[in-house]
Amino acid sequence: MTEALLSRFLRYVVIDTQSNELSKTCPSTPGQMELQELLREELVGLGAADVQLTKHGYVLASVPASSRKQVLPTLAFVAHVDTAPDFSGQGVKPVVHRNYHGGAIRFPDNRRLVLDCSVAPDLEQAKGKDVITASGTTLLGSDDKAGVAVIMTLVEHLLRHPAIRHGPIRICFTPDEEIGRGVERLNLGELGADAAYTLDGGAAGELGWQTFSADAAVVSIEGVSTHPGEAKAKGMVNALQLAGKLLSGLPRERCSPETTAGAEGFIHPTRLDASVERATLRFILRDFELPGLAQKRAIIQGLSRGLQAAEPRARVTCRLRKQYRNMAYWLRKDMRPVELAREAIRSLGLEPAERLIRGGTDGSRLTEMGLPTPNLFCGQHNIHGPLEWIALQDMALAVKMCVRLAEIWERKGSPR
Repeated sequence: MTEALLSRFLRYVVIDTQSNELSKTCPSTPGQMELQELLREELVGLGAADVQLTKHGYVLASVPASSRKQVLPTLAFVAHVDTAPDFSGQGVKPVVHRNYHGGAIRFPDNRRLVLDCSVAPDLEQAKGKDVITASGTTLLGSDDKAGVAVIMTLVEHLLRHPAIRHGPIRICFTPDEEIGRGVERLNLGELGADAAYTLDGGAAGELGWQTFSADAAVVSIEGVSTHPGEAKAKGMVNALQLAGKLLSGLPRERCSPETTAGAEGFIHPTRLDASVERATLRFILRDFELPGLAQKRAIIQGLSRGLQAAEPRARVTCRLRKQYRNMAYWLRKDMRPVELAREAIRSLGLEPAERLIRGGTDGSRLTEMGLPTPNLFCGQHNIHGPLEWIALQDMALAVKMCVRLAEIWERKGSPR
């Protein structure tokens, strides 16, 4: 199982699947469809049932029930194929550090880059494991190709071992999760599950059922462009400078990612496209509670109004868009999916680590839509950057956890 898992993961990460929020297509980038087509072919080759690749880039498949029970809940396992646009995902060259001995890991394509316990304390727990990184100039893509590889290996394992008793299982690979569109075009009736789990988490034992609530904001500034030699006489209004004033007005302490932790939310500027004539600023707003999220929306709106008032010759607009909400609002009403996940993790000899997820998953939207979907570990660390790493043995534990979950749901679950 472990070497098959490694082979899959290495095969998937070299495909550039970064999503692009500026794109209007679904998936937003062609590399995602390339990987989805590969996954569709592999699922057919493994003998999965009902395999399909939808026109919007979702892969769906089934593992038929092996249990003799007549009525059982249908369980879905979900992962996303896109990688984050935060750092380059083009030309990923994975490096396997066999039997990691501790100490610093260096990167063949960037000798100045160092991965050690000072920047990644969890590396201490990886001694003796096979650690995988990129080569130093790209992210690795374990978020979420580790989840994809885990689920594909689960499918193979269950199909090759029919003695494992489980109910009907559905598989779903989604596009564009990193830009908040992961399940926008997913038909829950077509998925046909009673409960689901995303494989999109961190260290072994991690179980997430509380996420940020999230909005996006776009501030557009239209200035007045003239020849700079006549700017004073002709009334130049520099949109780029106005964008800088808005950014400088953001409350940095306890309101930006680099100054917050735990249950604290933030406002994070993610992109600036600017010239004298026009500027567009993009933000993500995050908080675990809706009143806190509303305060962050008010900050962005207030800064936009203030900028407009200070420079009436410009045109400043602020657009807000809902992204997802804290899945805990719905899971607290029925904790059974969380409780059974705890049992599966404990069966591996691990204690569930139930941390607040300072981000979101496809499960955030799925849970809000009516499909309870906690998030499970698959071994990701230091995601969205060049210091990303994962341990092969942690991914293998995730496969075993999913097998146990399927067995536990067969014994204890009942359809909704």
